[in-house]
Amino acid sequence: MAERRAFAQKISRTVAAEVRKQISGQYSGSPQLLKNLNVVGSISHHTTVPLTEAVDPVDLEEYLITHPLAVDSGPLRDLIEFPPDDIEVVYSPRDCRTLVSAVPEESEMDPHVRDCIRSYTEDWAIVIRKYHKLGTGFNPNTLDKQKERQKGLPKQVFESDEAPDGNSYQDEQDDLKRRSMSIDDTPRGSWACSIFDLKNSLPDALLPNLLDRTPNEEIDRQNDDQRKSNRHKELFALHPSPDEEEPIERLSIPDVPKEHFGQRLLVKCLSLKFEIEIEPIFASLALYDVKEKKKISENFYFDLNSEQMKGLLRPHVPPAAITTLARSAIFSITYPSQDVFLVIKLEKVLQQGDIGECAEPYMIFKEADATKNKEKLEKLRSQADQFCQRLGKYRMPFAWTAIHLMNIVSSAGSLERDSTEVEISTGERKGSWSERRNSSIVGRRSLERTTSGDDTCNLTSFRPATLTVTNFFKQEGDRLSDEDLYKFLADMRRPSSVLRRLRPITAQLKIDISPAPENPHYCLTPELLQVKLYPDSRVRPTREILEFPARDVYVPNTTYRNLLYIYPQSLNFANRQGSARNITVKVQFMYGEDPSNAMPVIFGKSSCSEFSKEAYTAVVYHNRSPDFHEEIKVKLPATLTDHHHLLFTFYHVSCQQKQNTPLETPVGYTWIPMLQNGRLKTGQFCLPVSLEKPPQAYSVLSPEVPLPGMKWVDNHKGVFNVEVVAVSSIHTQDPYLDKFFALVNALDEHMFPVRIGDMRIMENNLENELKSSISALNSSQLEPVVRFLHLLLDKLILLVVRPPVIAGQIVNLGQASFEAMASIINRLHKNLEGNHDQHGRNSLLASYIYYVFRLPNTYPNSPSPGPGGLGGSVHYATMARSAVRPASLNLNRSRSLSNSNPDISGTPTSPDDEVRSIIGSKGLDRSNSWVNTGGPKAAPWGSNPSPSAESTQAMDRSCNRMSSHTETSSFLQTLTGRLPTKKGKEDELEKLSLLLFHEELALQWVVCSGSVRESALQQAWFFFELMVKSMVHHLYFNDKLDAPRKSRFPERFMDDIAALVSTIASDIVSRFQKDTEMVERLNTSLAFFLNDLLSVMDRGFVFSLIKTCYKQVSSKLYSLPNPSVLVSLRLDFLRIVCSHEHYVTLNLPCSLLTPPASPSPSVSSATSQSSGFSTNVQDQKIANMFELSVPFRQQHYLAGLVLTELAVILDPDAEGLFGLHKKVINMVHNLLSSHDSDPRYSDPQTKARVAMLYLPLIGIIMETVPQLYDFTETQNQRGRPICIAPDDYESESGSMISQTVAMAIAGTSVPQLTRPGSFLLTSSSGRQHTTFSAESSRSLLICLLWVLKNADETVLQKWFTDLSVLQLNRLLDLLYLCVSCFEYKGKKVFERMNSLTFKKSKDMRAKLEEAILGSIGARQEMVRRSRGQLGTYTVASPSERSPSGSAFGSQENLRWRKDMTHWRQNTEKLDKSRAEIEHEALIDGNLATEANLIILDTLEIVVQTVSVTESKESILGGVLKVLLHSMACNQSAVYLQHCFATQRALVSKFPELLFEEETEQCADLCLRLLRHCSSSISTIRSHASASLYLLMRQNFEIGNNFARVKMQVTMSLSSLVGTSQNFNEEFLRRSLKTILTYAEEDLELRETTFPDQVQDLVFNLHMILSDTVKMKEHQEDPEMLIDLMYRIAKGYQTSPDLRLTWLQNMAGKHSERSNHAEAAQCLVHSAALVAEYLSMLEDRKYLPVGCVTFQNISSNVLEESAVSDDVVSPDEEGICSGKYFTESGLVGLLEQAAASFSMAGMYEAVNEVYKVLIPIHEANRDAKKLSTIHGKLQEAFSKIVHQSTGWERMFGTYFRVGFYGTKFGDLDEQEFVYKEPAITKLAEISHRLEGFYGERFGEDVLEVIKDSNPVDKCKLDPNKVWRMTPNAL
Repeated sequence: MAERRAFAQKISRTVAAEVRKQISGQYSGSPQLLKNLNVVGSISHHTTVPLTEAVDPVDLEEYLITHPLAVDSGPLRDLIEFPPDDIEVVYSPRDCRTLVSAVPEESEMDPHVRDCIRSYTEDWAIVIRKYHKLGTGFNPNTLDKQKERQKGLPKQVFESDEAPDGNSYQDEQDDLKRRSMSIDDTPRGSWACSIFDLKNSLPDALLPNLLDRTPNEEIDRQNDDQRKSNRHKELFALHPSPDEEEPIERLSIPDVPKEHFGQRLLVKCLSLKFEIEIEPIFASLALYDVKEKKKISENFYFDLNSEQMKGLLRPHVPPAAITTLARSAIFSITYPSQDVFLVIKLEKVLQQGDIGECAEPYMIFKEADATKNKEKLEKLRSQADQFCQRLGKYRMPFAWTAIHLMNIVSSAGSLERDSTEVEISTGERKGSWSERRNSSIVGRRSLERTTSGDDTCNLTSFRPATLTVTNFFKQEGDRLSDEDLYKFLADMRRPSSVLRRLRPITAQLKIDISPAPENPHYCLTPELLQVKLYPDSRVRPTREILEFPARDVYVPNTTYRNLLYIYPQSLNFANRQGSARNITVKVQFMYGEDPSNAMPVIFGKSSCSEFSKEAYTAVVYHNRSPDFHEEIKVKLPATLTDHHHLLFTFYHVSCQQKQNTPLETPVGYTWIPMLQNGRLKTGQFCLPVSLEKPPQAYSVLSPEVPLPGMKWVDNHKGVFNVEVVAVSSIHTQDPYLDKFFALVNALDEHMFPVRIGDMRIMENNLENELKSSISALNSSQLEPVVRFLHLLLDKLILLVVRPPVIAGQIVNLGQASFEAMASIINRLHKNLEGNHDQHGRNSLLASYIYYVFRLPNTYPNSPSPGPGGLGGSVHYATMARSAVRPASLNLNRSRSLSNSNPDISGTPTSPDDEVRSIIGSKGLDRSNSWVNTGGPKAAPWGSNPSPSAESTQAMDRSCNRMSSHTETSSFLQTLTGRLPTKKGKEDELEKLSLLLFHEELALQWVVCSGSVRESALQQAWFFFELMVKSMVHHLYFNDKLDAPRKSRFPERFMDDIAALVSTIASDIVSRFQKDTEMVERLNTSLAFFLNDLLSVMDRGFVFSLIKTCYKQVSSKLYSLPNPSVLVSLRLDFLRIVCSHEHYVTLNLPCSLLTPPASPSPSVSSATSQSSGFSTNVQDQKIANMFELSVPFRQQHYLAGLVLTELAVILDPDAEGLFGLHKKVINMVHNLLSSHDSDPRYSDPQTKARVAMLYLPLIGIIMETVPQLYDFTETQNQRGRPICIAPDDYESESGSMISQTVAMAIAGTSVPQLTRPGSFLLTSSSGRQHTTFSAESSRSLLICLLWVLKNADETVLQKWFTDLSVLQLNRLLDLLYLCVSCFEYKGKKVFERMNSLTFKKSKDMRAKLEEAILGSIGARQEMVRRSRGQLGTYTVASPSERSPSGSAFGSQENLRWRKDMTHWRQNTEKLDKSRAEIEHEALIDGNLATEANLIILDTLEIVVQTVSVTESKESILGGVLKVLLHSMACNQSAVYLQHCFATQRALVSKFPELLFEEETEQCADLCLRLLRHCSSSISTIRSHASASLYLLMRQNFEIGNNFARVKMQVTMSLSSLVGTSQNFNEEFLRRSLKTILTYAEEDLELRETTFPDQVQDLVFNLHMILSDTVKMKEHQEDPEMLIDLMYRIAKGYQTSPDLRLTWLQNMAGKHSERSNHAEAAQCLVHSAALVAEYLSMLEDRKYLPVGCVTFQNISSNVLEESAVSDDVVSPDEEGICSGKYFTESGLVGLLEQAAASFSMAGMYEAVNEVYKVLIPIHEANRDAKKLSTIHGKLQEAFSKIVHQSTGWERMFGTYFRVGFYGTKFGDLDEQEFVYKEPAITKLAEISHRLEGFYGERFGEDVLEVIKDSNPVDKCKLDPNKVWRMTPNAL
């Protein structure tokens, strides 16, 4: 337990981390911090609330009343209060698909039908939170919306993007070089040449007013104005939102309930053609599912006969209605599968002969043989004509075929053409069609099928196909049933189909099959209503064909549909006496028994009238037991009576015309009554058939009843099989639902007794029956429950709201209804899993609440109860709307029946009190009420009893309503003083009993228990949303939406809500480990509920509910070993609550943090703990704004909770919460990005108020610095700029940047300190902090930048003033990290990085950073490099910082990235188009620019803040460090302009900072400026040149020379030119010219030496530049190379370290080529240089006095004397600090020189060298060295003496070589003396030089001048290069 308590204590920090440290006893901070902590200790304990506890919220309503805002209007005013139109109740007309609404034609309807119709036609009742879309759930910073907001962004110019490709770049370079060479005709190598080059360059534009002496304040103001102009307002529009799934707080608006359609298929029937055309043929189409053995659509009848054929039937067919002429149909398939067939059936006019005989002509005659068979055809035609005349109204089955639908769809899908022609035949010659389909299509797609399952069954996107069906099967008279059809269809799919062996009827049926368009024109519904758009009624329509889904479809009814389908199946007249062979059945729908009572409700088929009174089945010739395949469709009347019935009349049709034989003879009758016990009668029937007409009153009886005196076929056995199917949105076809609706309607109509089935229910029995029918709803089938869901829920709610009065008593059905609702919604949830959204909300239920639910009697047009209401009737109590309420019944709504106040003590003083007291004692036992636990006085809502107490109370509380007669009587007697009559009593009761739904719902929920409570918890969201909508409707209809929030709802209801929230919170806390999924749902439901309540209730009360939840979680957290799951739930909860659209307003952004009234006067002092860092007394108000102080958390309640969560979870010591970092950071990110894009807060002043709510975020992020991902990270270790022990600062005595910091930033290792961690971090155990991911860190930092960007600058400035040096430096470290984090990545590398690549970095980067920023200066780095100490590394300069050293961590350069992520790039590139990559680069560039400008703004504020303090130096160094770092990164031209402006202002204000203290930074600055001077972008060059010039000027003004800057610039140039790959000298030359121009135009300093010094420096730099560039060019030309090296070394005359380096480089090159004498001279010069500076440093007699000592060796050595005025004295930091500038270094150089002279054979010089060395060794008494020297001298002298031939000391052969021709560049007309090894022949050198230059310029271009006379240049060919033959000298 100790451990757990530790966790609790640890997180319970008051503000920031100090208190945590004090508690945990591990604090090891600086004395300054400890001093402040003692203040905390002295504060009274009850005023500090640890961060893990929620504080008491401010009473928001009270606060707003007592603190009115001075502002009358404007954006700030809108921050104070919710807008008046925040919530609207809208009645929105529902969209009707059809032109005319589908309603029954009858005017008189029974109540159930009326309710159904109302349910399908009433307007949607929608509660709209007008500003809801502005909440974070609809944050536009998601990918789709971002693009919108990113339109019109300026393109930022980055140098990394401007650099051209390598090849073209190189060509340009060469071209530039050649041009620079050919310009001059001055002697090579002279200053004049360099000056000429420079003077011919063009400068960049000069910055206006740069040289003016403007006051610093004015400069700051101008810079500030420029920086603030054209800024991007919305930072988050540039930053991609974090990767998260659908945000948890997004509640999508449910879909509007609408009619269900499956996938829709359009079938167009184009033509039907047989080989012979002799008679009309009638066709029908329908869909069948073989697997389910079910017909899945109604029939579509179409007529493709010619007008001539139709004419044959004119006597029998009335004029055709347009609706029956359709030839195209839209089929809907909800469950498409491989088993669906399109079956086409053909019928013809009845004729004599069986089907085989009638089909024979169609099989044998061919169209081609028409002339041959002319006579036979004529005969057939005349026969057909006769039959049509006589038997035209009868049909006979003829032929059929089937199309395997999915084969067509899949083959069409796989073909490329726009539409597909598929020929289908079943002829034997071609093989069966199914076989062909199998081979051609199935084979090709079988693989796809096996892998993609039912994807191939997609009907929405296949290509349209035109089918030609060529063969039909003739119908078999004895195989017409559906069972036979399924067998045939199954057989068709087999390769060896039986059907293949049948002889086909050849014909051509052409049909088009295509996906149905979205909104087809000219469409008719199955009820023949016209669907919108129907421009012209005369156009042939398309029919929508009703689907009979293969499996249940769970969609609520939304339209009126009432259809009946009758399927006569078979008849058995085998045992009937008499002639009955050609049998047809006439079907009629009768409303009475008279023959004239047949109703015209039977839909016509094709080419006939729309409706008819009768339908006939097709005749099977000479069959006494025929099967039928008819479908008869009937439009049912809305209201059915007992007399409605189906009448079947059986006829024998006489096919042969005989005398005295009627055409049809009735041979039997039967019927089906439509209603049985009030329910529609449907299903399978096997009916007996009567031989006689039925007697009177037969229709109310079933034919199964043996009627006296009637004769029946086959002894009254069932001989006629028929199926009746209803598709109705009126008839539920479920006994339980029917019973429930019947009882409710009986109650409504007050008609007793009620007949339900065989029962008669009397009024006294009604209550029990009603209750049992409510509970029996559980047993009903799910499908009808869903279909009638809206009506069912409406009725249940009605029973809750208006308890019915039965037998004079109010019956409480609230509990039963609540239970039924809970059980229904749980059934839906369990069975319809596919319908849930991410929060587990069933979409059907969500739609019901959103669109359908309304309070009973709140219809817009019916304010009073009545027929317009929801089953409105006077038999429901109507207290709420009663106009004639008696005075004595003037009950306050808050004390209505279900919410009465118990235990009122004392004498009642008014009728109200009296009533309350009576109801309290008699009617409702609420003695254990939630709030009144101790007696009459109610506790305030802020204080709840403990959860356990509440739970027990919930169980005890009962809901004994007034169902007892005696109680009611006595109650009314007391009320009115008399016992009322029955009528009067009922009226009174009715007036009393109207309840408010939300109040009743809350009460029922609070008191329920057991399984009901569990059900309600499972689907809490449903009841919560119902309650909220009910509350809004209640306010709306009582005009209370504008009422003060405190008076909107009664206290008792608020108590119920508080109790409910409290128990649910305790459920979450106690069950989160067991029922994870359920608890997650419950948690989000509760959060959404509270979010909703904030819009309608007292907001302070809702805050207290939030606190209740927090309290429950906190108390549980203390005892948990692993708290993360519970904290995660709390985060979800908080995120949802905070997604409220008025979140900002709820936080009182305009309130000033005055400590709220409190019993303890020390609250204000309590908060001073929070700012315990600074030494001076802080402005309390400012401190409270930036700390999570108690006043802050109380007044900015929600923001306080959010930031507290952030602080607690990011706390490095918070065990087990690491996994929640991303979650909590995303929450803050989401909130801020939402505010950022919110149009309400676009005004800067308003945004500053919003940012004020997040000021503590800065401090929180400052505390997390050690945990942030290091974007500047290197490979070796995670060096951090902040890990310095507190006492490290102390020891530095105020100098800000310690060596450790510099090293850390450079990425080199930090020495291990003895004290743990950095400030505010107590890791005494040495535990490493867990580091945040790059993504989380980036999100945090963007949030920080947003706050810094939008916060009020003066507030920030005040706070910065209060911060200690330590904290300000930490803030600067944070900004330093931000620069790296948001660095622009560059187009070339704009593929998203894989997480592994974050950590990849190279040693080279470490070395580079070390050289530029680190513990050793750039000079020593150069020296080390020259000695090869860096191994093979070449240090890349900052100019090489890759464009990708970016936000995702450090990647050095493009080459490395390609190596590392080759595979990744390929995949990415496939995904992203060029335009997308361009767009990403554009966004990233703008983000980098804006982020850096925010950092710059903040740096300016810091500078302004600290410029007046004593410790400014240490801070300013940090500011400079961040500035320099930003210059080193990949920045846009826009940012760099502002950055340079800030840098100039900084140097101008604090020149001594750079030139006296931060000397390392001075070197760094020079390097950065020079690097930008060589930029390819002119504006960057302009600003960099201006900065560099001002730097020199400043340096000069301080000490009348600028040796330091000269030296640093010279060294920087060396570093830059030596290491940069893509260096362009032309750009740098322009910048140098610009600097020169400034010097010339600087009037103030014209009289000083400054312009000349600048000119010298610039010329020197230019020389070095040109020569270094040429060095690269002349790598292969050793003579030229050495010459250039000599000139470069000369250029570094004022930089001893660099000159020494270059002299040594030269010595090395000479040695390589065995030029030992030259190498020795270089070393002597090196030694002289060292001696010169040593003599200035150390006055030692034995050392040489300088270069004069070396005169005897070489007179040139005097060049090394340090005499000019700008030589820096060597005792300055960093000058001459290399190891050669020591005595031992000098000795080493001299020894090397002596050895080289010796090898060159110059023994005399060896002696001179040793003359300098001997005194040094003598002074050191180094006998060993002296002995060696003397040995070597002896050797040298003896070699001079003992020369045998004299040739041994031949030093070399010298030749004169001249160059002519412009292609030589500046070698043109130059002559040189070449020294070659001794005894070199002329031919040798000639051959060597010819080979070299021939290769360079081309053999054909090179000409050799043979003689040695003076050359006349005019005679030479200018297009060639000429070289004079070398002459020996």
